[in-house]
Amino acid sequence: MAHDGSNPAIEDYLDRAAHHARAYRAGRQPIGPTASVSSLRERFCLPLSDHGRSGAEVIDALIGAAEVGLVGNTDPNFFAWVMGGSNLVGVAADWLTSAWGQNAAIFQSSPAAAVAEEAVESWLLELLDLPRESSVGFVGGATTAAFVCLAAARAEVLRRAGYDLDRHGLQGAPLVAVFLSEDAHVTNFAALRNLGFGDENFHRMPSDGAGLMRLDDLAEALAHFDGPKIIIAQAGHINSGAFEPLQDIAGLARRHDAWLHIDGAFGLWARASLTRKPLAAGAESADSWSVDGHKWLQIPYGSGFAIVHDRDVHRRAMQKTAGYLNAAEGDGRCPSDYTPDLSRRAHGFAAWAVLRSLGRDGVAALVDRHCDASALLAERIRRIDGLTVLNPVRLNQIVVAARDPADEEPRISRLAERLNARGDIFVRTAFWKGRTILRLSVISQDCGTEQVERLGREIERNWDLISATGSTPLRVSAPCCDAAGDGG
Repeated sequence: MAHDGSNPAIEDYLDRAAHHARAYRAGRQPIGPTASVSSLRERFCLPLSDHGRSGAEVIDALIGAAEVGLVGNTDPNFFAWVMGGSNLVGVAADWLTSAWGQNAAIFQSSPAAAVAEEAVESWLLELLDLPRESSVGFVGGATTAAFVCLAAARAEVLRRAGYDLDRHGLQGAPLVAVFLSEDAHVTNFAALRNLGFGDENFHRMPSDGAGLMRLDDLAEALAHFDGPKIIIAQAGHINSGAFEPLQDIAGLARRHDAWLHIDGAFGLWARASLTRKPLAAGAESADSWSVDGHKWLQIPYGSGFAIVHDRDVHRRAMQKTAGYLNAAEGDGRCPSDYTPDLSRRAHGFAAWAVLRSLGRDGVAALVDRHCDASALLAERIRRIDGLTVLNPVRLNQIVVAARDPADEEPRISRLAERLNARGDIFVRTAFWKGRTILRLSVISQDCGTEQVERLGREIERNWDLISATGSTPLRVSAPCCDAAGDGG
């Protein structure tokens, strides 16, 4: 480096942050946030001062403002949404990524970032057993990954129809039909709308009890449309964890010259496990796949992968040219060829570190442990009088409902409230297919048999209390992480 590195801020600011990070990850605090929105606004929404503050003061103030509003998804007893827990090797690599301050725009702006992504690209295609010639764009999550993949799909199906999107734009383009379940993840619809698609483009297939489209409905709908077509299939429904029949859908896509995109945000990782891979059989036959890195792989948040089988189609959809972006002979992979961004964070470093740390066997073991624990928890819940599990549990998602739908909403909501009240478990409810459900996701990196057995006991105990007392006011003992540190 050109300077001697004798900046006292390196020890002061970074050591303060590291000390708090160690204490946070090693300590015990309520899993749910403890501050109200008004309290958080009082802490954060201050007038912008005319003069700056010392870095040490700012870091301490940030810690004090944020810690009461944090959600504990790094805790093994976190079962809400589908959220990873930030692998500690990935956290350390993420710190280095920030310290290095690299811009993963082109090869020349950070050769190390470019080659790290090249390595991870190869590893991902091997782990997921997808065509090895595919390309991977490193983005902030599966939502942006879907946008990238569907941008490639849009351009390619129009090209096959004889329309040059780059030249003519969307005005006057042939109508592109998009076939997907009415219960597909909302981010697919968001990505499509951002790409210029609207309701007239969507063919929303009726969904079954698991949220999946039926193959015969899809076949009939495809047969009645003569024009450019995109199919979006689900590998892991957000509630049920179920998979659409990917092999059969791929056959329909080939027959009708449709682009097949697979939303595999978390479910596609089943292909990393020998025992769960059959759930996603046929996924390799798709044209593109969107996958999260920060869910099952536990890379710190801001990690997603846009995977496209045809590298040239991928590159054309994201192409950027400028006189100052000139490449030199011998340059490696250009990261921005595969993403919407030019300047961006070097996502590849943390992904590289996590995959090196886990290895192929570690990723498979993570998937298997969570799936096994989910099956165990589902069986435990099925034995509770008055509760049922609505989905066949083959992955990591469990949909819990009252056996008697009458008066279901207040009782299931009360169950979640009671489970969350002590602060050492965190769950969420949802409204799905006309039912209020307790939606459990077993995906936190350290979660296993011990945690789900405890959750099962707590569900039974609290459900029995609700059944016996009805809607009486909630009375729960002190939170698990009070000033005395009582684990409770």
